Amino acid sequence: MQVTARRAENPPLGILLICAGAGLFGLGEACVKILARDYEIVQIVWARYTFHALVFLLVFSRGGVLRQIATKRPFLHLARSVTLLLGTATFFTALKYLSLPEAGAINFVAPLLVTALAIPLLGERVGIRRWTAILIGFCGVLVIIRPGFGIVHWAAVLPLVTAACYALYQIMTRIAGRTEDTQTSLFWTSAVGVLVMTCMVPFFWSSPDALAWAVMVTTGCLFGLGHYLLIRAFEVAPVSTLSPFLYIQLIWVTVISITVFGEFPDEFTVIGAIIVIGSGLYVWHRERRVSLRSPDA
Repeated sequence: MQVTARRAENPPLGILLICAGAGLFGLGEACVKILARDYEIVQIVWARYTFHALVFLLVFSRGGVLRQIATKRPFLHLARSVTLLLGTATFFTALKYLSLPEAGAINFVAPLLVTALAIPLLGERVGIRRWTAILIGFCGVLVIIRPGFGIVHWAAVLPLVTAACYALYQIMTRIAGRTEDTQTSLFWTSAVGVLVMTCMVPFFWSSPDALAWAVMVTTGCLFGLGHYLLIRAFEVAPVSTLSPFLYIQLIWVTVISITVFGEFPDEFTVIGAIIVIGSGLYVWHRERRVSLRSPDA
């Protein structure tokens, strides 16, 4: 009987990967917001998945496409892919109506959902200190969005749906990462999205100009590479450890919002961002101390 060896854990590497991936996601979201001014969300989602798939084919499939398709857990990969597709569609729609920091901040209930689901689904242990850090980070998000003080657009509900989808996607990614190759996970994620959106996009198509094509290609490449880094991160570190570092994307999108769209955050956004960063750095500190005490560190 063949036993698949479990990959070695490397939390610091996982944290570095997820922070880099968050930056790419922020840039990709800016591209989506630019495209949403003139094109339907279905077309934008199609472009995101199509050029994501091209990134996979050109960069990550040197070992052969057929080899990457092979998996013993097709239903898990299908569930992951459909969940991510739904989350992508709802979030892109939200970006059409909300600012990058607003949509991102609401979406950051996902790490709390991830941590809650990691206990029954993955059997991970989350200590009181990490729970406290995650809750403090969530409080920072609440400072930013200030519930009841201005976010009243119906689209504000969409990032909440996205958060639930992303939480389930991250949990399933962690499960798949125990036995599945990174390229296999990436292939299924992109292939399912391309197939579904290609069937839908003819009904929403508007011919892009050269600049729009360039932005669409860039969008797919940014999200494709970002998801590759995300998959790698969850392969080498527990979900509950990485969850607070998903918040770093809020910092990225705030910077992008200022430089690209000229939207400056108010004092509440700055205070909330400091709280979020502080919680993430504390979890990193705790993880490093635990790793140094481990015999396998």
